[in-house]
Amino acid sequence: MAATKSTSTAKPKKPNIFKRLGSFFVKSWSELKKVSWPNFKTVLKNLGIVLLVTLVFAVIILIADMIFANLLISLPGGKGWVWPWNGNG
Repeated sequence: MAATKSTSTAKPKKPNIFKRLGSFFVKSWSELKKVSWPNFKTVLKNLGIVLLVTLVFAVIILIADMIFANLLISLPGGKGWVWPWNGNG
């Protein structure tokens, strides 16, 4: 008898790249249609919250930076207090 190859060890052949990409985009589009998108009012509300929190953290970082800069300047050999609005920083 002739020896036959076992089909359990053979790898199944992949479809070509274009079929796989097409399948990916079809599945992605299908998932995007299932998403519950927010309305414009909700988007604006969330945008306002993000901008406000960003502004608050920017002010906190500015204050911390000024404090640490002035502490370093206060060390011996420093040039006194530094403020961003008087041009000596």
